[in-house]
Amino acid sequence: MTIHPTAIVDPRAKLGANVSVGAFTVIDGDVEVGDGTRIGHHNVITGHTRIGRDNRIFHFVSLGEANQDKKYQGEATRLEIGDRNTIREYCSLNRGTVQDRGVTTVGDDNWLMAYVHVAHDCVVGSKTTIANCTQLGGHVQVGDWATLGGFTGVHQFVKIGAHVMCGVSSVVLMDIPPYVTAGGNPLSAAGINAEGLKRRGFSAGQIATIKRAYKTLYRSGLTFAEAKIQLGEEALAAPELKILADFLDASTRGIVR
Repeated sequence: MTIHPTAIVDPRAKLGANVSVGAFTVIDGDVEVGDGTRIGHHNVITGHTRIGRDNRIFHFVSLGEANQDKKYQGEATRLEIGDRNTIREYCSLNRGTVQDRGVTTVGDDNWLMAYVHVAHDCVVGSKTTIANCTQLGGHVQVGDWATLGGFTGVHQFVKIGAHVMCGVSSVVLMDIPPYVTAGGNPLSAAGINAEGLKRRGFSAGQIATIKRAYKTLYRSGLTFAEAKIQLGEEALAAPELKILADFLDASTRGIVR
């Protein structure tokens, strides 16, 4: 373990093997950091925050600070970060609220670029890419493998499905179903993320099935309720459609149409 002499680390903090802490970083007592995580300079890690192993946290990052919910009264809520994430400069990840899950969660193998904000009670999956200056409001959910372009703003309680590609400077006020490419302000859908699916090993047949599902949802003239029923039936024979059908059933804000 390597701790720069100017860093301030509470003796109660739990730091794993081979953790490094840069100059002028502050780590409070309720923080846990897993093996092999590297923490840069001028960071503040506070609150009940647990960070997994082999993460790379760059400089001027704020982790586990009190959330920005006006109802917050200092309750002991949490921030949990998984393994092998890259968190670039000036990111801020706040802890949760008792009105919701009580924890903000980030999975594994994510790439959070500079100035990204993850607000209270968000759930970020694994293998996502969240580009510079993207802002996630409270209670947002982002599925595995999703990519959010720079300067994207995501309204609180919005759900973004797995394998979504969201364009630069998008304003996301409604849910984006899995596999969909969307962008703009107002936000609109523009097909499926076929190139991303190819890179992740989806077969030509699976991609064709997903394209047909997109047409059912967006091009068939069916109502949202009718399309949900049809896709739910199709998912029984096509496992790749199950996450789409489940997402549509769980949507509370409506989907981008």
